[in-house]
Amino acid sequence: MSSIKDIISHYSAQVDAQLEAMLPAATGPAEPLFAAMRYSVFNGGKRLRPALCFAAADAVADSDVNTAKVAAALEMIHAYSLIHDDLPAMDDDDLRRGKPTCHIQFDQATAILAGDGLQSLAFQQLCELSELDPTIVVELVSTLSRLGGCSGMVAGQAIDLAATGSVLELDALKVMHAHKTGALIEASVLMGALATGQASREQLGALKDFAQAIGLAFQIQDDILDVESSTEQLGKQQGSDATNLKSTYTSILGLELARSEAAALYNQSMQRLESFGEKADSLRAIAGFIVKRNH
Repeated sequence: MSSIKDIISHYSAQVDAQLEAMLPAATGPAEPLFAAMRYSVFNGGKRLRPALCFAAADAVADSDVNTAKVAAALEMIHAYSLIHDDLPAMDDDDLRRGKPTCHIQFDQATAILAGDGLQSLAFQQLCELSELDPTIVVELVSTLSRLGGCSGMVAGQAIDLAATGSVLELDALKVMHAHKTGALIEASVLMGALATGQASREQLGALKDFAQAIGLAFQIQDDILDVESSTEQLGKQQGSDATNLKSTYTSILGLELARSEAAALYNQSMQRLESFGEKADSLRAIAGFIVKRNH
């Protein structure tokens, strides 16, 4: 696999097959709910979190059927968070990746239930892993609960909502995004390594540092792309961050300093992968894509 496109495509095919197998068919009395769950999961996402999960497993040992299950759980948590994030009570977005958001395509009640269903199904998936030490299964559940919940993503969303309309200092912005965006990226890397059953504490520590650096770089690059997109499309409707007067890295640092910060974080993340040698090449490629992507 020589290119980032090949790497992500290879990993995406595996997680998509697992998602297809585990998501309920859109039939029966709850057909609208199941249709909404499938609509939100299979809506053209880049599958970056599953890719990080697979790449971390390959950096430690080899990815396997358990990796696919863990990656599917992570993608369902990500999908549920986007469904709820788009709701009128939160970011109030009508489009997601160029398509109607779940509550627009269906309705608000169905969208809320679709998010709820995906969240619970993710944890069910972690309880169906094959031939893995029960203590590792518990650690996987604990990691996703912590980083996807009140100590991670959900707390970050709450901080984000509370900060709408106010100007944040840089340190406060970093805290918010370390929770809202970075926590699930960290979970993806750590859980991929954990699910191999062969990760040492030293390896997990290095991967945690890698994930935290690249998670912050991910959000900075998002903010940079928002500015570049707005510049190229003057006169068109701005994104929800601008509409809701949310602080961003570019609004605080300016475009050039934001680019420098993203580059520094990328370099920091690469240093933490040195001990893995060539086995971490897929992680390096994904990190490079995160920082250098142009859309």
